[in-house]
Amino acid sequence: MFQTILQKIREYNTIIIHRHTRPDGDALGSQIGLKHLLLENFPGKTVYTVGDDAGYLSFMEGSVMDSIPDSTYQNALAIVLDISSPLLISDERWKTAAVTVRFDHHIYQGKFTDLEITDDSYESCCGLITQFAMECGLRLNNDAARALYTGLVTDSGRFRYDATSARTFRLAAFLREQDFSTEQIFRNLYAETIESKQLRAQFVLKAQFTPRNVAYIYTTKEELDQLGLDTFTASRGMVNTMADLKGVEIWVNFTETDEGILCELRSAGLNVNPIAVKYGGGGHAKACGATLTDREAVAGMLKDLDELIGEAL
Repeated sequence: MFQTILQKIREYNTIIIHRHTRPDGDALGSQIGLKHLLLENFPGKTVYTVGDDAGYLSFMEGSVMDSIPDSTYQNALAIVLDISSPLLISDERWKTAAVTVRFDHHIYQGKFTDLEITDDSYESCCGLITQFAMECGLRLNNDAARALYTGLVTDSGRFRYDATSARTFRLAAFLREQDFSTEQIFRNLYAETIESKQLRAQFVLKAQFTPRNVAYIYTTKEELDQLGLDTFTASRGMVNTMADLKGVEIWVNFTETDEGILCELRSAGLNVNPIAVKYGGGGHAKACGATLTDREAVAGMLKDLDELIGEAL
């Protein structure tokens, strides 16, 4: 399938790369990395990256998205990355492209592009793009390698999560053959101010527990405004303040927004993805999300998670 997609890339002079909304390191890393990979190997092509703001990842070179008119999609190839549901793609104009392609490493929920490679055994979409480059004999440059390595590191939890395999390290070694600073990547990704440390402490103090020890934090819109936080920082940025708590197998972060209640689910071992899917979301077996409609849905999800733990016991 890699060769089929490579042939389709060769056929189109205009390529537009999409990823999911509220990008994490893997979404943005695969998007920027693929752009530089294509420009390095096909210098005559025009390659755009589109989507919402990079947020806390704005330090990444190439994180400022392109602004393009609708007409650009005529006779263009659209590639969507790191996404299992079309509802989460940032900039819905991808559907108007002449041909659509998808690379994804989430649990498969159905086909929605013309050509696609999905494999949830990969720790990251960046890893999948790197494998694509290796198998197709494509040249890497420093910009592509730096972006892809950033996404590989973040989605593997700095090589900690159990999706990390021998292949992960082979892919990382391939990327590290290029000349870029890992120290700079880590400094930007993980450096914290005293204010952010204090903020994390505030969220830890908000943690509550269900009868079967599902840990959860609920943040209202009023609290969000009082703290002066964006939704990404409060939701995905704070979910792992509950990670590694002794006796906690599942933890969830709920954040009220104008679009609904953002829900970030995490698990130390159990597969929580079916519950995320039940509530209109998805992702990985042990790291996924959904957007809930109201507090009643929150209570329903917590009840389902409690039952999941009960079944496991």
